[in-house]
Amino acid sequence: MLIKRRGQTCLIASTMALLVLLMMVLYGTTNSSVLKSDYQLLGRPLYKLDLSWPKNPEHFTGEIFGVAVNQYTGVVYVAQRGYNMPKVLVFNTDGNFLMSWNTTTLEMPHGIFVADAASGSPTVWITDVGNGPYGHCIKQFSPSGKLLQVLGTPGNAGSGLDPLQFDQPAEIFIHESGEMYIVDGDGGMNNRLIKMSKEHEVLWMHAEKGQGLAQFYIPHSVTVDNAQRVWVADRGNKRIQVFNSITGDWLGTWGSCFTEDAPYSVRLTPDKKYFVVVQLNTNQISLLDAPPVGLIGQCQVVNPSGLQPKHRAQILKKHTKCSYGSFNLSGGGTWVVCYD
Repeated sequence: MLIKRRGQTCLIASTMALLVLLMMVLYGTTNSSVLKSDYQLLGRPLYKLDLSWPKNPEHFTGEIFGVAVNQYTGVVYVAQRGYNMPKVLVFNTDGNFLMSWNTTTLEMPHGIFVADAASGSPTVWITDVGNGPYGHCIKQFSPSGKLLQVLGTPGNAGSGLDPLQFDQPAEIFIHESGEMYIVDGDGGMNNRLIKMSKEHEVLWMHAEKGQGLAQFYIPHSVTVDNAQRVWVADRGNKRIQVFNSITGDWLGTWGSCFTEDAPYSVRLTPDKKYFVVVQLNTNQISLLDAPPVGLIGQCQVVNPSGLQPKHRAQILKKHTKCSYGSFNLSGGGTWVVCYD
């Protein structure tokens, strides 16, 4: 789904390229050549815009900066920015408006993630980059918008670990184990990748600004695969860095795919075979082969898609069900990709 945001595009350059979004399953093919031939045989495009989604686009009154989808319940959470408006809108995957969150504790959403989606108690995590009394922290909400807990020190930007502080935290990834991976520093004082336990203890961290190995300049998005590897969109350095999720050791870097523009968001398809990467300035979403266990190598593009931000509210979809993820694009858009 591509949900088009309204308003100026200047804030997009400082936000997640949710990003990203939110994912694809591509028929369980085994390699890129088979993938392409399958779709050629089907005689239809890989994606199509559904201009009828959502059915009530008038609910978009702000700037859309994040989307998360619970594929098990068919619920879509859309985070928007602006004054005197609900910060989260809730739809179903058919495009029907369900509700809004009228919470005053959320200032400026940046990243959004549905945790424990397959359980009976899913929650929604949102990173807040606002500069007011509730900003610079990460918040956990119930599906109906009740604030459950806060990570960080609301209203106080910083680099401390006790008490925990953030400065414009960009994104959070919650592993099924409950462990958390946070990229902290959407242009603020921090350039950190932090792994925390379910009990909120810091397990390991990389926190040095620079262009070297395990250094960052605006770490913007994070995801974890099934091979104990952490993938970070290192936006300012125009690369993706890879780390061991257990030890935090640096494993490799992808940069050859990002010579024209930086990766703003990185997400895995639900089958973990492909990465979906958004590049904001070139309006491009790319599908990259996920390397096998024990190999990082260099990135291989399977399918690039040029994006044309034309419509106020759109959805990019392929058939029915949805996974999670989000991507913000130049011109103001947020993608959620649906799959069979």
